[in-house]
Order: sequence, then C-alpha cells, then structure tokens
Amino acid sequence: MKVLVTGGAGYIGSHVTDLLVERGYEVVVFDNLYTGHVEAVHPKATFIKGDLLDKPAVDAMFAQHKFDGILHFASHTLVGESMEKPWLYLRDNAVAGSNLLEAAAAQGVKRFILSSTANLFDDPAKIPIVAEERIVPGSPYGESKYFIERYLHWMERIYGMAYCCLRYFNASGAHPNGHIGEDHTPEYHLIPIILQVALGQREKLTIFGEDYPTLDGTCIRDYIHVIDLAEAHILALEALADGKSRKYNLGNGKGYSILEVLNAARDITGQTIPATATSRRAGDPATLIADSTRIREELGWQPEFGDLRQIIQTAWNWHQSHPQGYATKK
Repeated sequence: MKVLVTGGAGYIGSHVTDLLVERGYEVVVFDNLYTGHVEAVHPKATFIKGDLLDKPAVDAMFAQHKFDGILHFASHTLVGESMEKPWLYLRDNAVAGSNLLEAAAAQGVKRFILSSTANLFDDPAKIPIVAEERIVPGSPYGESKYFIERYLHWMERIYGMAYCCLRYFNASGAHPNGHIGEDHTPEYHLIPIILQVALGQREKLTIFGEDYPTLDGTCIRDYIHVIDLAEAHILALEALADGKSRKYNLGNGKGYSILEVLNAARDITGQTIPATATSRRAGDPATLIADSTRIREELGWQPEFGDLRQIIQTAWNWHQSHPQGYATKK
C-alpha cells in the first residue's frame, strides 16, 4: 500500500511513519515543518514540504501520487493556545482538513485515519471515558477535530470513504531505539518538561494545582506510549479494508497523577527534579482516563509499553542522547 502521512515530521506522525516503513508500506510525508523536523522522517519515506492550507500544493501532490490510504496528523494541537488563538484551530485546522479531504475524495481514496483527540469529551458522564460518550468539545482545538470527524461522516456517505477516528490524551515516550523522540519548542507536555529539569535545562517543574480530589491532590492523566499509538493507527488502517468506519478511544486505562510521574522520573533519572505548586489552571479537570475496550476487543490492540516507567525510560533515553532535540550535534 502507498499511504500519505500528513504531519509525518511531527512527534506522533514520525513514529507512525517509521513503523509503516518498517512494515513495508510506501510512505509519502507531507509536512510544513511548523512544529516538525525533517530529521525525524524515515529516510525511506518520500518527504514533501508543503502546507495543507495551500490547496494548489495539495492538488499537485495528489496529481503526483496515488494513495491507498491517508493518516492525518497535521494540525495545531495545543488546547491552551486554542483558547488564546481560536482561529488557528476553528479556521486553519478545519480548512486544512477540508482541502485534504476534497483532494482525497477526488482521487477515490477509500481509507482515512484521523488523529483525533479525547478533548472531544470535556464533561464526561463517567471515567474512564468510553467511545460512546457524548461529545462536548473542551476547547476550539477539540471543536476543530470534531469538525473533521463530521466531514468524514459525509465523505463516507457521499464517496464511500471508510474512516477511523482515534481519540487519545497524552502521547508520551520515544522510540525504543532512541533515534526519534519528542522535540517541541516551546515544550508544553509534562514528561519532557520534567526531563528537561533533570537535564538542567529548566530550573523547576511547576505543578498547577495540588488541591484536586485525588489521592495526592494533583491531576490524574492517562499516558500512552507513542509506539502503542502508532500500532493502533496501523491496525485501524488495515481494518478499514472491510469498508466499515470506526471510532475508538485510546488509553492505557490507568491514570497517573503528576506527583506519580514526577517521582517515577526522579527514580529513573537519579535527579532531584525540583518542583513547586501554584494555583490551578482554568479548565483542568481532576481526572481524565480513556476506555480503550472497543479497540482492544475489535482489533486486538494491546499496549506494549503500558507501564509508566517504560514510558519515562524511553523518553529519558531520547532526551539524554538528544539534549537539544534534533539540533543535537552528532
């Protein structure tokens, strides 16, 4: 199969691209390098620098390549930023997605995987969050992903395009081989921030709120290893051969508090990792855990790196060997 990976130079997209190539897929990566790194793209993948907002560039790519499937990662992805700059999300994410889908439909692509978000569920009735939970997006970011989920509903109905939406929270860790990992500037994610403190690149970790109704007072989140995410995307792509669309929540089914993550990182790195607490951030719920029962039962997905220590260890290996990310001199 020949597949397109949009955002394939980014953190999650590069790990999916890596696994696709290793499984024998022919892969084309389309990325504007806004947050991605060309160094993260597997050397056997075809890389095209381009922006999904540039419709002539999208059409030119589809004129050059015939795709059997598409995996769509390219988007703005920060919940907090989306509350400050909503049009990057409500406009740009939506227009980028529509440009991609219009070209895909015109070419007759029948398989589409959307990297969606569990931010669709801002007010879940219960935790862990099941795939059937009612959708109440928690931010313009979540809303923009829901726009594309709705686009896909019509792509299936009108063009017969089978799709799968994968909703998840906190992608974490790095490739076990250590050649690709997480490199964002600035960094907003908990585990790499903690490890930057361990490396002396930050003074301390700031914990937003220590008075939540949890065992230690800090927020609980569901962390999922990026390789397990990549495996889920490929399983979903292959499952679409039956022409049946799907929606899955992804998670380990177990949450860890900020203090649990911090203490595990202290143990793994051997560093003290200073931390101080401040007031809560607006909109941060106490606990967010995804229920992945459906994908486990239907596709046989099983996380290989489900333990928090495994996740942190692979991330630590990457950050130690690449202290400046992909800019690290070899």
